[in-house]
Amino acid sequence: MKTKRFLSIFFLVLLLAGQLTVPAEAARVSDPAVEAKAALLVDRKTGAVIYSLNEHSELYPASLTKIMTCLLVLEAVDEGRLTLSQEITATPSALEGLAEDGSTAGIEAGEILTVEELLYCLMVVSANEAGAILAEKVSGTVDSFVDRMNARAAELGCENTHFMNPHGYHDSQHYTSAWDLYLITRAALEYPMFMNVCDAASHTVPATNVSGERQLNNTNFLIRSGRDYYNPDVHGVKTGSHSQAGNCLVTTAQHASMDLLCVILGADRVQKEDGSWWTYSFDYTNKLYDWAFGNFSYQTVLKEDDVAGEAPVSLSSTDHVTLRPAKAVELLLPKGVTPEDLEKAIALKSDPVEAPIAEGDVLGTLTVSLDGEECATVDLLALTDVEASRLRIFWRDLKNFFSTTMAKVILAVALVLAVLLGGWKLLFSRRRYRYGRSVGGGVRRGSYRGGRKRR
Repeated sequence: MKTKRFLSIFFLVLLLAGQLTVPAEAARVSDPAVEAKAALLVDRKTGAVIYSLNEHSELYPASLTKIMTCLLVLEAVDEGRLTLSQEITATPSALEGLAEDGSTAGIEAGEILTVEELLYCLMVVSANEAGAILAEKVSGTVDSFVDRMNARAAELGCENTHFMNPHGYHDSQHYTSAWDLYLITRAALEYPMFMNVCDAASHTVPATNVSGERQLNNTNFLIRSGRDYYNPDVHGVKTGSHSQAGNCLVTTAQHASMDLLCVILGADRVQKEDGSWWTYSFDYTNKLYDWAFGNFSYQTVLKEDDVAGEAPVSLSSTDHVTLRPAKAVELLLPKGVTPEDLEKAIALKSDPVEAPIAEGDVLGTLTVSLDGEECATVDLLALTDVEASRLRIFWRDLKNFFSTTMAKVILAVALVLAVLLGGWKLLFSRRRYRYGRSVGGGVRRGSYRGGRKRR
């Protein structure tokens, strides 16, 4: 999307996990004023979008790339190909080609660290060498790992992503989008270890065979108390920056019952008059969270035991069946919008619905809309059983049979045969009558006149 969709409202449906549309009622919500290259604010419960700005644009992710690297390592652990306590020796080949001015944990060739410690180096201080070391261990070579990164991105539904390395060094063919980063991060968040690592404000790496103890401090200032941007509601996930990418950030935040995920790509970093630097990826993230938490609230617009409507029934002495939602529908609405502002439309699988019907059968869907824009869809279930009438089914089947092509052909053939048989009988009867009178010696007219008996 090329223009900013501000004034956003989105709807959360517990049944579905799809992106939903933004209705016009969002006009009552103020603009959060984000000026990055791209931004996305999503509810983690359903994947519904609250705010989006160029969310499908192909942009450079910098070290946000490491979210995918971490995901693939955790999947290898889950599959039993690695363990978190497994020791890995850093090879010279893994450290080749890494820029000297890139982020690093100071890992040297021949140094031995566990998979877990390498993950902390990767996600807390964004160590580029940790990404290459892990990539080589998982797939044999860094190039093979990158192939797996791209394959996994495609599996997750990423349509605007292509990786060239496991750490995020700039390459014109190394890009992704805010939406694709959301998909990748969502998958990584399924592993508890992912948040354990990326939400650590700091971490101490134990002494190794070549280095003493190392203290790692997270590059994400939103989760480090004492920093200007610190936000206690925020957790994880990853920072990224280089001159071509700008400042990038993925985070999550929880407040009250809301659980959100935010992606910022291509934000500026400016120097203030006092000489300090202000990083807008942190600033915009806080603005979006404050905007969402302050302007939206959940409302249950349908309960599972609500009567959602009726469906006409055929083939039964009962003429209708009551419908209920398959699951409750909860929407995140701007404050001031009520469930009464929503429109609801029922679409039945068939009209009428044929009996027999079992309780719980899916008979259609209910679509919830606001100002003509679809917000949520939920299946509609039969509230009770409906028995069928045998007589009505018989007449239905008989009618259906005679409406088939085969039945029509049989009837046509039977009609032709009946006509032919009738004609043949008629013809045969006439022939018998004619021949019987001329040959059969019937009584001639006048051969017996009757009369008196002579005496």
